Amino acid sequence: MNESGLTASELAATRRDLDPIVRPITVNDVNEAWAQGLRDFQTAPAFGLAFGAFYAAAGIVIAASATALGLSYLTYPLAAGFALIGPFAAVGLYEVSRRLEARQTLSWRGVFGVIFEQRHRQLAWMALVILFIFMIWIYSAQLLGALMIGSRSFATFEDFLVALTTTPEGVLFLLLGNAVGALLSLVVFSLTLVSFPLLLDRDIDFVTAMITSVRAIVLSPAPTVGWGFTVAVLLLLGCLPAFLGLIVVLPILGHATWHLYRKLVVRV
Repeated sequence: MNESGLTASELAATRRDLDPIVRPITVNDVNEAWAQGLRDFQTAPAFGLAFGAFYAAAGIVIAASATALGLSYLTYPLAAGFALIGPFAAVGLYEVSRRLEARQTLSWRGVFGVIFEQRHRQLAWMALVILFIFMIWIYSAQLLGALMIGSRSFATFEDFLVALTTTPEGVLFLLLGNAVGALLSLVVFSLTLVSFPLLLDRDIDFVTAMITSVRAIVLSPAPTVGWGFTVAVLLLLGCLPAFLGLIVVLPILGHATWHLYRKLVVRV
């Protein structure tokens, strides 16, 4: 018994009743989410381009810093792993879509105010989870680099790419690194499919949000996995021209993610 007079089992049952309700979706729902995301981007392009530009600029700075510090072998892992923090970077875009959906006035002050308030909520803990996984990825890349490439240095990033694709050590580093990256990406995808928009939308704990994401994937495996594969391809294509493609890719992904969340989780 506790102060409310409920037993532990009764409290657990009550908690389950309060958990977000997940519903199954189809491929048509995913396609509709993409269309709605594109519509939101077209409705409020300034917000989308601003958040996309900030995300792309951060990627450029990270990659350039690695090269300047003589860590060329980390440039590719950093670029690939940078996509892991995409769900957190798109929080502002979720808020824009939420306001458009509710027919609320869009303002920079309002959108950034909501983002700033998240430091006191569970979304900040979710961001730390993603950052922790990102650090695991970077340390794994460093370890693989030390084992496969050793202490070799490269004058330019082009020299590193040549070694990466033409030497046995470089190819092995590429294969093992991509395998580790794919595994961590799967973990992030499973934990964040709906967790960030859910935490922005409701006052729940981040563990429940992550569990809800996993439940959504289990309930609709084919549509959600197809969604994740499409997201991965778009982020890869966005990174290729020096991260500049992310200026457009991120806002469309962010807005579409909000609408996918609306289709997966029943509103309260």
